[in-house]
Amino acid sequence: MNPLMTLRIALRALLRNRMRSFLTMLGIIIGVAAVIAMVAIGEGAKAQVEASFAAMGTNLLIVMPGATNAGGASGGFGTGPTLTWDDLKAIQTELASVRAAAPVLRRSTQLVSDEQNWSTSVNGVTPDYFSLRSWAMEKGNGLTQQDVDSATKVVVLGATVASKLFGASSDPVGMNVRIGNVPFLVVGVAAKKGQSSTGQDFDDVAFIPVTTYQRKIQGGLQKYLSGQIYVQAVSDVTKAEKDVRELLRDRHHLAVNDDDDFSVRNLTEIAGAQAEGKQTLTLLLASVAAVSLLVGGIGIMNIMLVSVTERTREIGVRMALGAKPRHILSQFLVEALTLALFGGLIGVALGVGAAGRLAIQFGWPMKIRTDVTLIAVGFSAFVGVVFGLYPARKASKLDPIQALRFE
Repeated sequence: MNPLMTLRIALRALLRNRMRSFLTMLGIIIGVAAVIAMVAIGEGAKAQVEASFAAMGTNLLIVMPGATNAGGASGGFGTGPTLTWDDLKAIQTELASVRAAAPVLRRSTQLVSDEQNWSTSVNGVTPDYFSLRSWAMEKGNGLTQQDVDSATKVVVLGATVASKLFGASSDPVGMNVRIGNVPFLVVGVAAKKGQSSTGQDFDDVAFIPVTTYQRKIQGGLQKYLSGQIYVQAVSDVTKAEKDVRELLRDRHHLAVNDDDDFSVRNLTEIAGAQAEGKQTLTLLLASVAAVSLLVGGIGIMNIMLVSVTERTREIGVRMALGAKPRHILSQFLVEALTLALFGGLIGVALGVGAAGRLAIQFGWPMKIRTDVTLIAVGFSAFVGVVFGLYPARKASKLDPIQALRFE
């Protein structure tokens, strides 16, 4: 008996009981669909985390001032004046592991154009800030070192702020906005960065020269840097973090047992931790889906055993007409394999559809991994063969005489 004939006989037998065949496949369908959907969502979440931190910049550290402490209540990192402008200069010039460092002074302020107003974060920065964050200009030329040196009243708008103040399709370069009561000339619009993994809009921001910020927005603190320092490592972020920490502890005259009066955040480690957490969750869900596949395989075995019992007389007739045990074995194996493969293919289609809907709902990219899809379908076929083997062997070992007498 050739394989094509065996397949036709198997399909004919399965189609005689369509509902039972579908219910038999259901465990495989659910298992494969769950594997595809969960892995796709996990990969999409991982890609979202990576994109979010790529938008922050590459090889970045963020150095924050220490905390205030009044009446036993700590204000948390960033609230106390512990970093100085000399610290920034030392980081820029004394560490071989650091490529660049830039200050970021930040305050939420109202921006007003001729017709609109918008409250956003106004950041005092230097041109190096855009370089280390890989943030290009969509329109205009951006800030220059001359702007910083002369404390020029110019501003670069984030894409969201430019849209809110001047409209989505307008070019605000050369226009004027007021920050507080001070007029500023728009010299650029930064390219879109999108959102972080926590939903923060990177484009809802405005940038002015750090010296202008000190004179027109902030004032006060003199030698202290009341903001953050963004540090870009040459290559090894961990080495740069260690060097920055040692340099600042030395400059701040901290004893060996003293706690740091500053904080250094390694964005690479944070991104890795988030991605690892999502990957662990994905593996957990995929494991649950694999159990569903196993249950589906047991379902196939149970149904095939019932089928052998129901078709005992048919098996006897086929043997009496010349069918050999291997023909009976191959027929029942093909039936089990067909159930598993069709269940796997339907599961792939449902899994891809579910992943697409969930990706739209969560706002994540959908990442369908071909290797995982092939493994899921292959595993479903393996389950069909393994759990179909026992019923098939039982059918092939029936005594033709006893089978013909079976009622």
